[in-house]
Amino acid sequence: MNKYPAWKYAVIVIALVIAFFYTLPNFFGKSPAVQVSGLRANKADAALVTRVQDALKGASLSATSVELEGETIKLKLADANMQLKVRDALQAKLGEGYVVALNQLSNSPEWLHKLGAQPMSLGLDLRGGVHYLMKVDMKFAVDKAVDRYVGDVRVLLRDKKVYHNGISRNDDKVIVRFKEKAELDKAIKEIGSQAPELQLRDTQDAGDFVLTAVMRPETLKKLQDNALEQNITALRKRVNELGVSEPIVQQQGQGRILVQIAGCLDPAQCKEVIGRTASLELRLVAEDQAVGQGRDAFERYRNEAAPFGTEKMIASNGEVVLVKKQIVVTGDKVTDAQPGFDSQNGQPTVSVRLDAAGGRAMLQTTRENLKKRMAMIMIEKGKPEVLTWPVIDGEFGPQFRITGMANPNESKNLALLLRAGALAAPMEIIEERTIGPSLGAENIEKGMNSLLFGFALITIFMIAYYMLFGVISVFALGANLLFLVAILSMLQATMTLPGIAAIALTLGMAIDANVLINERIREELRNGMSPQMAIQAGYDRALDTIIDSNITTLIAGLALLIWGSGPVRGFAVVHCLGIVTSIFSAVMVSRGIVNLIYGGKKKVNKLLIGNVNWHKSDVSTAKAAKA
Repeated sequence: MNKYPAWKYAVIVIALVIAFFYTLPNFFGKSPAVQVSGLRANKADAALVTRVQDALKGASLSATSVELEGETIKLKLADANMQLKVRDALQAKLGEGYVVALNQLSNSPEWLHKLGAQPMSLGLDLRGGVHYLMKVDMKFAVDKAVDRYVGDVRVLLRDKKVYHNGISRNDDKVIVRFKEKAELDKAIKEIGSQAPELQLRDTQDAGDFVLTAVMRPETLKKLQDNALEQNITALRKRVNELGVSEPIVQQQGQGRILVQIAGCLDPAQCKEVIGRTASLELRLVAEDQAVGQGRDAFERYRNEAAPFGTEKMIASNGEVVLVKKQIVVTGDKVTDAQPGFDSQNGQPTVSVRLDAAGGRAMLQTTRENLKKRMAMIMIEKGKPEVLTWPVIDGEFGPQFRITGMANPNESKNLALLLRAGALAAPMEIIEERTIGPSLGAENIEKGMNSLLFGFALITIFMIAYYMLFGVISVFALGANLLFLVAILSMLQATMTLPGIAAIALTLGMAIDANVLINERIREELRNGMSPQMAIQAGYDRALDTIIDSNITTLIAGLALLIWGSGPVRGFAVVHCLGIVTSIFSAVMVSRGIVNLIYGGKKKVNKLLIGNVNWHKSDVSTAKAAKA
């Protein structure tokens, strides 16, 4: 009657074994580490590993291990003091082409690492660091776009010889007045062909023909999305310079950006770096000073002063480039940059769009400098860097393409950098928190103590009240905790204080399912049912109640996950996973143990389930009472 088939026991055992191995890395702790990764053209490879090892020897420093994982070199170190020394030594040796960040690496054995078993990451409130919630001024981005359209329309109508009575702006609308209907029709035709993203509407006012242009809804949404993406890209690039690993820079709701920097040692520096501005410049390359082509064209100036009228700069791949001091176009003239492919040869390209003023300057410059090179320079914190310096293949104005990228990723990164030369819209910090490492360690200790004490109190109560079935319930509760931690580790989830609270709540909910089962079994025993029948009826009849209660709770958790944000979503993820694991452990695992104990017995005269004891004579008594 109460026997499980072999395959069910196999499922339980396999699940427990897998959960054990994936939970195990969380108990080995972490060691201080430093990770090295390349910026743009620079990559972490075997040659860089040799450079890193040579740098450590030169500085009389040592690392417990040095490993190349993907495009990142990770060095495990003995203590935090050695971690800071190694970071400073590598930064000085490798230069600005690489990011040297502080990190922590698991101390788990190599065989666990090969199985893909990794510990959970610690969130900001457990590890320490800074938290900023920044609000993007979307109105500024829209105003800037409308001002640009006013200039573009003015230049377009002038070039096409369309006569008008004036161009003005009203909120997010571009207003153009005409005396003659024919001029209005010409304007609609020209603007519609050159700026299809504008929605045009013509009216009459005080004897004038009025043309109103407004951005289409999809254009407005794309503008706002690009502003967010541009600001996020700029922030990520800046945060990399702080030398911290795995920073979180992501969209948080409508028009907001969340920045979390775990392990930030200097909150004031973090705030200064995040809030600074950047700029982009386009200048002609000093071709008359070049000797050769490519990397060696200006190599002789690496250790020499730049000639008169030029400036010496370093490209992202380490090349020396001489550029003229005269600036052709600045980054505020770039209105858009999108990656794509050349229709003729399929090579990656970047399509760039300038405003009216930038287009005129670019047209004149390219007309006079065909087959010469133009450098795109990013200037951040007073340090210029040449992103690319392609050849000018032909005359172009407000719209042109950049070719010569090695792969689509490079073209995508360049497009983002062109848009992220400066923030697309101003931002203000609306929420700021700083959590020290000592407070993070205290949070971990308090969180773990709450779980341990909670588990211990539940254990005492269940065993005292339900005896052997209480022991089985506690074992199922431990299995549930094991499953939950294993799943979170597999997903490489970040554990936070709300996550610990969700685990504590899961323990209470999981044991509630076993209480329902145990009470149902006791009720069946009181009604005179035999122990074997009571076990089967108890589990079968309690299952519907358990599923109903957990589904309603799961709906609430999903609502928090969908509409919540930040810590609320972290709580919801652990909460929803805990509901699933609790059903499996409370029903399948606990019943499997009960079946092992009682299922092989033909006669069971007594169940150790508290103060309800069944005897064979109880059946006749119960039948007589019913009669």
